[in-house]
Formats: sequence, structure tokens, C-alpha cells
Amino acid sequence: MKRKPSIEATEVWIRLMRVQGKVLGAVEQDLKKAGFPPLAWYDALLELSRAPGGELRPVELEKQMLLPQYSTSRLIDRLVEEGLAARRECKMDKRGLFVEITDAGRELQKKMWNSYSAAIERHIGSKLSDADAVKLSGLLDRLGCCAGAPQAVTVTREAVKEPAKENTSAR
Repeated sequence: MKRKPSIEATEVWIRLMRVQGKVLGAVEQDLKKAGFPPLAWYDALLELSRAPGGELRPVELEKQMLLPQYSTSRLIDRLVEEGLAARRECKMDKRGLFVEITDAGRELQKKMWNSYSAAIERHIGSKLSDADAVKLSGLLDRLGCCAGAPQAVTVTREAVKEPAKENTSAR
């Protein structure tokens, strides 16, 4: 018989789900109040800006963002409609497409970071000491390793100042 989760493990699960929903909702609300589009737009623009040449195949963007295919397709459509990204045909495989960030997309991503970083500070940074944040990151990394999640994202001081640089992440 397989082991069932302990009461403590179940309580942690419930708390993780609640805090994730609460904090994500609060960050989304802060971005909305500042007149910005949803957080998924920022995440997509960040991933595109970090990619070599500022472009990814839609399936690569989908994997980076951990969104279902239909959500990624709609998001790409909206980014293209707003002039923040462009679709372009793959020169090697005419059936393939790339999504490429535009200058307007880079500019929006940088502008959004000001509100996004303030929201991170308001909803996370002001509630945890740096030592607590490191400890919590370590605990969450342990959960990610067990669940087969992607490698932990490392945020550098440079990433916090300039999130569009390659090999950094502000999420």
C-alpha cells in the first residue's frame, strides 16, 4: 500500500496553494492598477528577451512558461496584435514559425518591471528577511526537485536591476 501524506504535508499543500493564489492575484492587481497587461505578458516578453536573437518557437515559449498550448497560442496572438512580438517563418523549415520580441515588446517589459518589482517587494520582500527568503527558496527547491520541475531560477542582483539581460530572470 502506498503511503498517504501526513496531516502536516497536506497542510503545507493547502497553504502553498492559498498563498500562491493570494500573492499572484495581488501582483496581478498591482499591475492592472498601474495600467499594465497581465503578468503572463511580462513573462512571455521576458522569455523572448532572454532567448538567443530574441526569438523562440511557440512550443519552446510554451515550455518556458509552463502554459497549456491553447493559452500560449492566444497569448502570442495578443502580443502580435499589440506589436510587442512578431511571427516569422523559419528559413530552414518553411512549416516552422518563430515568435520574436519587438522593440516595443522590450520597452513594455522594462516598464512593467518597475511595477512588478514593487509588487514583489510589497507582497514578498517586505514580509521576509533575506535570510528567510533564502531558507524558503531552499525548501521550495527541494519540492521542485521531487516533482520533476525545471531547474530553480537563479535571480542575481543584476537581474533585479535589469531583467532583460541574458541568463537572468526576474520571476
